[in-house]
Amino acid sequence: MYRARTLFLDRLDAARRLASRLSHLKAQHPLILAIPRGAVPMGKVIADALDGELDVVLVHKLGAPDNPEYALGAVSEDGSVYFDEGAAPYRRADLDDEIQAELTVLRERRKRYTPVRAPADPAARTVVVVDDGSATGRTMTAALKTLRPRGPGRLIAALAVAPADVVDELERLADVVVCLDTPSPFHAVGEFFADFHQVSDEEVVACLREAAAKAGMNGHSQSP
Repeated sequence: MYRARTLFLDRLDAARRLASRLSHLKAQHPLILAIPRGAVPMGKVIADALDGELDVVLVHKLGAPDNPEYALGAVSEDGSVYFDEGAAPYRRADLDDEIQAELTVLRERRKRYTPVRAPADPAARTVVVVDDGSATGRTMTAALKTLRPRGPGRLIAALAVAPADVVDELERLADVVVCLDTPSPFHAVGEFFADFHQVSDEEVVACLREAAAKAGMNGHSQSP
C-alpha cells in the first residue's frame, strides 16, 4: 500500500521553513497574503519573521459536481472565475450554482475577517501569496491572476508542497515560486503533514487581529 512520506510536523513547521527561504525580503516590508483558511496561521508566522503585513486573498476552488475534492477551477472574491477548459466532460455552465454559492461565502468571509478596513493594496509592493500546498494549482492560479492586474511590484507564490508540474505552471504567473518540496506520487496536500487539522474562522480572525495590533505597535500603517 502506498504511504506518503511525512514532510512537515504541521503548517507552522512549514511556515517557518518558508520564512527562512524568504528571509531576504525582510527589509522590503512585504505584503503577505494568505489563502484561507489553512494558510492564514502560516502567513502570520511568515509576516512576523519578515516584518511584513498580513492579509488574506480570498479565493476558493470549484469542485466537480460529483467529486467536490476534484478542482475544476477557482473563484475569487472579485467575481473572477478560472475554469480548466480541459476538464472534460465538465463545462463552466455546470458550476454556475457553485460559483454563486462560493462568491457569497467569500464575501461573507471578507466582512468577518477584516470588518473595519478594506483589503490591503498590493500596488507597487512585494507580495507573497501563501498556501499550505496545492495538488492542482488552481486556487493559487486564481489568487495570482486576481492580484497581477492590481500592480504588485513583485509577485511571489510560496507553498509548502505541490507537484512539480504545478510549480512549473505557477512559474508562468508569479515572478518567483518558492515550494519546499515536490513529492511524487502526489494525491493530496494533507498526506505530507503529520498534523493537518482544519483551521477555523475563529483562528483566522485571531491571526489577523494579532497581526494588525502588532503592526500598529511597530508603527507600520495598515492599508486604508
